[in-house]
Amino acid sequence: MINQLQDHINSKLSFLKSSKLLIAISGGLDSVVLTHLCHKMGLNIALAHCNFNLRGQESDADEDFVLQLAEDLELEVFIESFETKTFAEDENLSIQMAARELRYHWFSELSEQLNFDYILTAHHADDNLETFFINLSRGTGLDGLLGIPVLNGNVVRPLLSFSREDIENYAKEQKLEWREDSSNDSTKYLRNKLRHDVIPILKEINPQLLQNFSKTQVHLNDSKCIIDDKISEVFDSVITPIDDFTFSLNIKEIKKLSHAKAYLYELLKDFGFTEWQDIFNLLDAQSGKYVQTNSHRLIKDRDLLLLSEINLDSSESISISETDKIVKTPFGSLFIDEVEAVLESQKTIIYVDKNLLKFPLRIRKWEKGDMFYPIGMVGKKKVSKYFKDEKFSLLDKENAWLLCSDDAIIWVMNNRADNRFRVTDNTENILKIEIK
Repeated sequence: MINQLQDHINSKLSFLKSSKLLIAISGGLDSVVLTHLCHKMGLNIALAHCNFNLRGQESDADEDFVLQLAEDLELEVFIESFETKTFAEDENLSIQMAARELRYHWFSELSEQLNFDYILTAHHADDNLETFFINLSRGTGLDGLLGIPVLNGNVVRPLLSFSREDIENYAKEQKLEWREDSSNDSTKYLRNKLRHDVIPILKEINPQLLQNFSKTQVHLNDSKCIIDDKISEVFDSVITPIDDFTFSLNIKEIKKLSHAKAYLYELLKDFGFTEWQDIFNLLDAQSGKYVQTNSHRLIKDRDLLLLSEINLDSSESISISETDKIVKTPFGSLFIDEVEAVLESQKTIIYVDKNLLKFPLRIRKWEKGDMFYPIGMVGKKKVSKYFKDEKFSLLDKENAWLLCSDDAIIWVMNNRADNRFRVTDNTENILKIEIK
């Protein structure tokens, strides 16, 4: 096995030979074998072990075993203890997902702090097959059928081409010791049920199951490449960036595509959406209808679908005192200076008569019924009517902020100033207000 792994690393993962590596080790068969193999090949490795405190003395015994293994192999080892159940309850996660989040977050911190180039995990071909069936049972798209990637960011799985049987045979030949996790015998978890009850029957029916599965994944990955190429072709005709956090999707162009729902899935799958029929229905929905995830929202706005990050910033007002020169806002920094003369105004800059202002000024979101006197126009206008006339999108309206003096609007920020505070020939103190 060591010769096969060496060949695999030389041909596919040669970067590991000159890298500083952190091996995620539980003390179980797979990670112990990975550690011994990497040690024998002379790779620059250290060990990282998570004690999730889920199995009492058994968890502590795993930790002791890893410490002893590191000492025997003269390797640096890092140990972290987690209150996994408490974290799972606080974050409303399953125990497995909580452990995964804790594990990879810690590995990432270690990598950054101690300059590890890659994290190695001991996932193998059987793990890959189990993951395939788990995703299949949950109703996945093509990505979920591609299995566990060999390389994902700085996480590498060198043993993915080896079976659990290969790994166990090597461990027995080398007379290695490892820890058995008693929870792996329980079939209350889907992965264990597949491992103990389902996959053995499939292997009995077809002894070449793993080899054939590997070939299938090659075909699936080839298909994925074709899809990615096609998505790249249509991307520019469908999607237009509005700013760093917002994109528009052209409904007319989407409807021209042969299978609009499938294209929507490929374009939007990375933003956490799951209700694909609801998203497809947005194409013909009334403006204002939307679908959202924890992080993003897709909203129908006339002939567009607007994709934006959900703004978690508080919509509470921001107070500005007379002495403030720089004020942080959700949309940039506000710079306030007294100046001698008015230069050309822009959407991001206004000049006002300071003596007409009542401090503290206030920045707030617009509200129904707000009224102002747009500079350059005669009379007053509702802010909502101004938005309509200026063809604000629904997202533009939601993200509109007002600068106010008492109840009077000074500025629909980044848009139009109010006529009541304009600089005139009688102005003695000019205030320049700029958003950057």
